[in-house]
Amino acid sequence: MERRNNVTEFVLIGLTQSTEGQKILFVVFLLIYIVTMVGNLLIVMTVVFSPTLDAPMYFFLGYLSFMDAVYSTTITPNMIIDLLCEKKTISFEACMAQLFIEHLFGGAEILLLVVMAYDRYVAICKPLHYLTIMNQWLCVLLLLLAWVGGFLHAVVQLLLAYNLPFCGPNVIDHFICDMYPLLKLACTDTYIIGLIVVFNDGAICVVIFVLLFISYGVILRSLKNLSQEGRRKALSTCGSHVTVVFLFFVPCIFMYVRPPSTLPIDKSLAVFSTIMTPMLNPLIYTLRNGEMQTAMKKLWIRKRK
Repeated sequence: MERRNNVTEFVLIGLTQSTEGQKILFVVFLLIYIVTMVGNLLIVMTVVFSPTLDAPMYFFLGYLSFMDAVYSTTITPNMIIDLLCEKKTISFEACMAQLFIEHLFGGAEILLLVVMAYDRYVAICKPLHYLTIMNQWLCVLLLLLAWVGGFLHAVVQLLLAYNLPFCGPNVIDHFICDMYPLLKLACTDTYIIGLIVVFNDGAICVVIFVLLFISYGVILRSLKNLSQEGRRKALSTCGSHVTVVFLFFVPCIFMYVRPPSTLPIDKSLAVFSTIMTPMLNPLIYTLRNGEMQTAMKKLWIRKRK
């Protein structure tokens, strides 16, 4: 791919220009990042080292936490460092890499949430055939498809952004490299490219979001066939999944299901989806999952011996 621009770096405006505000945000986001990494890595370790968590649900949950950890690491550390810098710059290559990795893990996570919804459907609606259907090979295949889907989504984003001609200015009104702020800087008509981004991001988010809620609606209808204890456990698990789906998809839909443009609220939504959600996911899953809590306690006791 040959670049058609003379821009070697971008300047990120960030979240605020206030020195005091940047110091406060530095402390806040550093704490959030630490909690995010500890929470997600703790889930990964618990799933890997706990023999009781061998169900497909925990296999997928472990990879979801891994994705959240990497997804957050792609964005948060660089933003934290920028809060201490007077001039926040990012090279063209680093900007493209951030864009690619962000959409790779974001796209893979969206598809993994679909896989987890299918897993819950089989577990609740076809309990007698659950282990037969959700065998190891199918779980690996579904995970691989999620990664492939995320990769294809990220490649489209990268190709669109990399081939944009940037003639200046090079100031991005954001704290990360994303498509809409980059389209705003391109010195060409980006109408068609903008429509592609709306389809590749917004339309896909809407379709998958609707399908997920339909699937959970089907699952909830089937709960009447379960015992009271089974119904309580299924509601707890599905409640966690629905909460995570809501936290992940709503900001995505608000940011991308509209004509290509940048709005002031985009920064707040980006903070929520890229920084807050990866921190909240492990809290949601562990607080509502008794088996996960028990496994974590046993792992902690074992490590202390």
